[in-house]
Amino acid sequence: MPNKILIIFAHPLFEKSNAHAALVRHIPGSPNITFHDLYQEYPEFDIDMKREQELLLLHDIIIWQHPMYWYSCPPLLKQWIDIVLEHGWAYGREGKALKDKILMQVITTGGRRENYSPTGRDRFTIMQLLEPFNQTAKVCNMTYIPPYVVHGTHSMDAEGYERCGSAYRAALEYLENKGVNLSEISKYPYFNEWFQTKIS
Repeated sequence: MPNKILIIFAHPLFEKSNAHAALVRHIPGSPNITFHDLYQEYPEFDIDMKREQELLLLHDIIIWQHPMYWYSCPPLLKQWIDIVLEHGWAYGREGKALKDKILMQVITTGGRRENYSPTGRDRFTIMQLLEPFNQTAKVCNMTYIPPYVVHGTHSMDAEGYERCGSAYRAALEYLENKGVNLSEISKYPYFNEWFQTKIS
């Protein structure tokens, strides 16, 4: 059976993002993949908790797709996390609704990869900066896998954006049809790097 994937997309300036435009444009038109744009659905930040919980229950793999926003996520996604991941439902003694679902982040950043290192301008790796999201997944009994990261978006040309979009499509198709080997992928800092071993 194919995996059902829910892409929870959060970009407050989507109309100005060439990188995310390319990624979104290449999302496969599959009945098993749901694209859910939070800023389009909730422009007033009035999140429908029950509707969001129902969406989560219908899918096996949850993707939070967003730009790196001050070393975290955009505010609407943070509010979504605060409201939707309810005590007694997503976590706590009785909160087992999301148990064993896979959570992954798809991140874009204008900075080059070497910037995200102990000796780089941003001082921390992407995985270190995303650790609060990893911990959130663990508290909710989900399996967090390494992020899919697109670096250097500020210096890309049209061809670069297109390559990123095509690679994202291939990754989503693989996730849909084959899933992930959790023991393998945990050895890689980025989903991208693990995925390269599957297609090379």
